[in-house]
Amino acid sequence: MKILLLGCNGQVGWELQRALAPLGEVVALGSQPEANRDGLCGNLSDLSGLARTVQWVKPQLIVNAAAHTAVDKAESEVELARSINALAPGALAQEASKLDAWLVHFSTDYVFDGSGSAPWQEADATGPLSVYGQTKLEGEQAVARHTKHLIFRTSWVYGARGGNFAKTMLRLASERESLNVINDQFGAPTSAELLADVTAHAVRAALQKPELAGLYHCVASGETSWHGYAQYVLASAQSLGWTLKAGPAQVGATSTASYPTPARRPLNSRLDTAKLKAAFGLHLPEWQQGVARMLTEITGKPQQP
Repeated sequence: MKILLLGCNGQVGWELQRALAPLGEVVALGSQPEANRDGLCGNLSDLSGLARTVQWVKPQLIVNAAAHTAVDKAESEVELARSINALAPGALAQEASKLDAWLVHFSTDYVFDGSGSAPWQEADATGPLSVYGQTKLEGEQAVARHTKHLIFRTSWVYGARGGNFAKTMLRLASERESLNVINDQFGAPTSAELLADVTAHAVRAALQKPELAGLYHCVASGETSWHGYAQYVLASAQSLGWTLKAGPAQVGATSTASYPTPARRPLNSRLDTAKLKAAFGLHLPEWQQGVARMLTEITGKPQQP
C-alpha cells in the first residue's frame, strides 16, 4: 500500500512516519518544497499543487496531519486559515474519491463552544468560538463527504519533539520563583505518539471493515486543568532530579479572563472516547502516563532545559 502523509514535520506527523511505516510505503511531505522529493507539494495553501501531488503519487491512503494551528494568528489570517484547514481537506477528499482511497484527517475540540462540564460526544452540536475552530469544522465537513474517511478530533496535543506546554513550564520554573497558570480550562493532555498509534491501528481495522469509516474522538483518559497539568510536570521533573526555582506548590491558579487573547478558548475540552474504544477495541491510557514518558525522554539526564 502507498501512503501519502502530509504535515510530516509536525508533532503528530513526525510520529505518524513511524506508526504508518509497517502498513506500506510512506511518501512523507512537509510544507517546504525544497524538502520534498520529485517536486511534490505538501503546502496546504497550494490547492492545485496538492491535487497534482495526489494524482502523481496515487496513494491508497492519504493522511493529513497538517493544519493552521496558530489559534490567535488565525483571527487575522482568516483566508489562509480557511485555505489550509478547510479548502485543502476538501481538495484532498475530492482526489481521494477519484482514487477510491482512504483519507485520514485530524480535527479539534475547538469545534465546540466549551460550555458545560460533560465530555463532548461526536454527535453533539458544534459551536466554534474562533476562526481556527470554525475552519477546522469546515474541514471536517468537507472530509466527511468522502465515503472512506476517518476523522479524529483531539485536544491538548504534545510531543517530545518541538515546543510544548511542559517544556515552557520547565523553562519558566527554572527562571522564576512562582508561576500563574489557568485553572478553568479542562481537557486531557494527549501525546502525538498515542494519536499516531491509534491512527495506524484504526486504519488497519478500517481497511478490513469499511463500515468503520467516520468521526471519532481520540484523547488520553482522565482530565485536568492547565494548572493541574503544570503542577504534575514540575513534580515529575523534580522526581527526575531537576532543581527548579518554582515547584508545584509555587504554581498559582488564575482564570482565562486574566489572559485575554485574540481567539476565545473553550473552557470544556473534554472529549468522550467511548465510540472510538468500542469500534476499535482500544484502551486509552491515563494522560499522566504519556506526559511522564515524554518528560523522561526530555529530562532523563538532569540538566536545565
